[in-house]
Amino acid sequence: MKEDLHPTWYPEARVTCSCGNTWVTGSTVPEIKTDVCSNCHPFYTGQQRIVDTEGQVDRFLKRLRALEDISAVKQAEEEAKTSPDLPLEEIGLTTRYLNALAEEGIVTAGDFITRIEEGGDNAITNIKGVGAKTLIDIKRELRSRGFELPES
Repeated sequence: MKEDLHPTWYPEARVTCSCGNTWVTGSTVPEIKTDVCSNCHPFYTGQQRIVDTEGQVDRFLKRLRALEDISAVKQAEEEAKTSPDLPLEEIGLTTRYLNALAEEGIVTAGDFITRIEEGGDNAITNIKGVGAKTLIDIKRELRSRGFELPES
């Protein structure tokens, strides 16, 4: 075994806290100075509180509120996508088809779904200027947005 490998052991090392508390323990240094001990640490004294010296807690709470606001806006946008008041212009139909449907009083997704529920697919394809392909395109787009349409 090598000689002088281990540091000197001080069985009576004195520990001194900044609060004035002192005690004796074993250590490799004869004197230890510490800032906090069990007599003055907030966890042990029951005085624990969040010390927000740099505003980190406030910044975190601000980001959390912003995230909640963004989530609420996204949820409102998703609900608007499946609203029966959704204008058919927003699903990408050409002006020709929009005008043909508007002449029959179909201007929103709710109007379109009501017409299909009442008269089936023929209620739409019987409109002058609207064919089966247009009907299929409208149904596909509404289903992709979350609308439930009756099966044809």
